[in-house]
This record gives sequence, structure tokens and C-alpha cells, in this order.
Amino acid sequence: MAGRMGYAEVMAELESMADPEAAKGMAYFGVRAKAPLGLTMPQIRGVARRAGRDHALAARLWASGIHEARILAGLVDVPSEVTQEQMDAWVRDFDSWDVCDQVCMSLFDRTPRAHEKAVEWADREEEYVRRAGFAMMATLAVHDKRAPDARFVAFLPVIERHAGDDRNFVKKAVNWALRQIGKRNAALNGRAIAAGERIRAQGSKAARWVAADALRELGSEAVQARLRAREGRKADGPARAGRRRGGR
Repeated sequence: MAGRMGYAEVMAELESMADPEAAKGMAYFGVRAKAPLGLTMPQIRGVARRAGRDHALAARLWASGIHEARILAGLVDVPSEVTQEQMDAWVRDFDSWDVCDQVCMSLFDRTPRAHEKAVEWADREEEYVRRAGFAMMATLAVHDKRAPDARFVAFLPVIERHAGDDRNFVKKAVNWALRQIGKRNAALNGRAIAAGERIRAQGSKAARWVAADALRELGSEAVQARLRAREGRKADGPARAGRRRGGR
């Protein structure tokens, strides 16, 4: 699938919007990329819309090593054309939380091996590879509407296993995954809360933080009300269908 802009045109557009002062300030947000241009996500998404989907372009953007070009690569690549080898190569290149999260939520979680890679990467030791595993779990919980609950229940032991990792970008992703799974539906909410209680009992500082933050949100009235409303809509759907059939 070929897009609407070539590599040189895309790079020229990215570079034309470069903001050196913004690039310097990215470190304040924990982004310590090697070659940032200082672009915002709305700017990058705008270029992605104009460029269109293009697997070959994505490969060249990634190979450039430029921070924003790599985020753009995740937005323009074609999920059906992404191979396992590409996923493993790109995840090894992750050097910041935002490239990691954007590629996982824009591209990798839409590939056939997403659930498998989430577990595989979460068990790896490298900081951003491990973060990618948990970022995948979090974004799959939001985006993969058709996946059965069992897919997400299988993530919970992995979350518990690594909840004691005190590296900032890992523990935040572990927490993110637990919270998103627990907000998917009422059944998974109960499972996630139980996992959170077990994590709290682990006793380490990182585990206590992961558990306290997740349990606070998952048990909140706001989340519980949304889940009740969602369950109510699901229960009402078949009833409405039955009434329509009965009226024919």
C-alpha cells in the first residue's frame, strides 16, 4: 500500500516545523531522545494524515533515527504488513516512553501477534522493551473489542510478577495495564482488583504504589458506575431485540 507523500517530502515537512526550544524542553517530560525536533502530537498526526498508509515509508522513517519520524512511522505503517521480525527490531530501538507508547497503541496492538508479544516483551529485562509489553496490555484492553476476557486474565500473573520493578517507566506501565484491564468490564474489574490486592501484599515500594494507585481508581464510584451502566446496556440489548421481533 503506497501513501500520498514520499520520504523526502515527509522529512522536509517535519523539519520545517522543528522547534529547538521545545526539543530542549522534552527532557522535562522524561523524553530524552537522541534526535528530537520538538514537534507536538497534533503536528505529527497531521503529517500522518497527509502521508497516508505506507509500509515502505514507515521503514525509512524508522531507519532515520529521528524521534518524531519514528512516532510517525507507527502512524503510517500498515498493521497487516508488519512482521514479527520488524516488531522485535523496532522494540529494541525504543529509547523513550513516548515512542514506545505511540508505536504500541498506533500500530503493534493491531497486529496478529499483539497478545503474544505483550507477554514476551513484559518478561524481558530491558526497560523500554518491558514497558512495551505492558503498554501493549493496556492498549489492547482498550482497542481489542473482540478479545475474550481470558486473554486479559492471562496478563494478570505477568503484571503481578513485575509489579516490584521500581524503574519509573516500567512501574507506570504495569499500573497502566492493570487499570485498563480493570476498566474493560465488571468481571475483569473484579479480577484486576484481586490482582491489585495481591500486588499490595508483595510489600515492595514499587508494588505498593502500583496497587494503591490502581485500586483507588478501579474501586472508585466513577469507574463502578460506568461499569454498571455498560452491563445494563449489554443486558438491555437482547431485550430490545426481542421486543422488535415480537412486534413483527
